[in-house]
Amino acid sequence: MNPAQEWDPAQYAQGASFVPKLGEAALAWLAPQPGERILDLGCGDGALTQKLCEAGCEVVGVDASAAQVSAARARGLTAHCANGEALNFLAEFDAVFSNAALHWMKNADAVLSGVRRALRPGGRFAGEFGGKGNVAQVQAALEAELAARGLDGAALNPWFFPSAEEYAARLAQHGFSVQRITLFPRPTPLPGDLCEWLNIFATPYLNALPPAERQSFCQSVQHRLTPTLRLKDGTWQADYTRLRFAAQL
Repeated sequence: MNPAQEWDPAQYAQGASFVPKLGEAALAWLAPQPGERILDLGCGDGALTQKLCEAGCEVVGVDASAAQVSAARARGLTAHCANGEALNFLAEFDAVFSNAALHWMKNADAVLSGVRRALRPGGRFAGEFGGKGNVAQVQAALEAELAARGLDGAALNPWFFPSAEEYAARLAQHGFSVQRITLFPRPTPLPGDLCEWLNIFATPYLNALPPAERQSFCQSVQHRLTPTLRLKDGTWQADYTRLRFAAQL
């Protein structure tokens, strides 16, 4: 997973509360049943982990961010720090769920190997994450601004955004039968401006710059995207494209 990406639970709760809210649709594809033991992969601050618990499931959350794990534990949840590309569970879950996390794990085959090991025979894997074309305009603006400063933005790209066909093939290679998979555009209203989004979700790019330059950099990126991502009422939306799937061993 990407160590350059940093998470501040308070900042996340304020500026990214839409993430778990919009992830509830993926929970419906999981169809959790009372009494099931479920692994929440990339649980963040535990907002959706808590929903699974409320559905009567026994849930273990894992996340690479110690700060987010602490926030999840503060909700009374069972959560541990773990690298999603090196899961060490063995046949102990009925299902694995993941929302808005798999695109931070670029070694998808390592993730899928770990998920398969974690599942019991017949186990399910469902979730949602960024797919092909996700935040393409934002990424292009980030890389253009970094290039203007003599930096290779493409080399800093922290994300894995596959097509539905690519991810379905990877799932099949790891022994999963794909029940449903879809790639769909979801322009997403932001609670703040684009600079706030960048400070939450684009720290691998920002960390390439001296701290004193980061604010002006974000403002330059925002200026580039004003014609396309700022709405007439002054609010902002991100050009999200999501990949939602449900598969079974």
